[in-house]
Amino acid sequence: MLPYHQDEDVRSFSFDAVAAPYSRPLPGIPTGLPTDARGTVRISHYSAERDVTYTAEGRVDCLVTGPRSATLTAVITKVGPGGPLDIGLRLGFSVYDGGKGGKNRSGDRVGFSWNGVNLLPDGAGGPEDAPVGTCMAPAPYAPVTRGDYTVVHAELPPPPQP
Repeated sequence: MLPYHQDEDVRSFSFDAVAAPYSRPLPGIPTGLPTDARGTVRISHYSAERDVTYTAEGRVDCLVTGPRSATLTAVITKVGPGGPLDIGLRLGFSVYDGGKGGKNRSGDRVGFSWNGVNLLPDGAGGPEDAPVGTCMAPAPYAPVTRGDYTVVHAELPPPPQP
């Protein structure tokens, strides 16, 4: 549930992310990073204004966890008809695993890097969406009203020895 658009915007996120440290070599970083990961993110976004459900899927490229929390990024690889997201766009997500909240509600929360939370101010015109780096996402600001996320924390490993 979006606290600032309660009746106009309903989203569903599915995360299947697994740490894969030092598995994605980058220019200048041949070993990759301790936050390298693999997996899939699925997004379903209902627009009440347009009465349409947009869908997208992305490939997880980064994951970092703390006790009961995770931050991950994914690069969009598929977009359903009319979807507003661009293929190749990196999005950031955060998850707080709050357990059961009572009355069959989850105590979990989720955050995501669009919808007005990751903008670059522009003095000449309106703000524009800012690019998202690996493992960058806002705090998990939106309460989860259905479903349950499970975060399993793992410490970041040291770099591989040559």
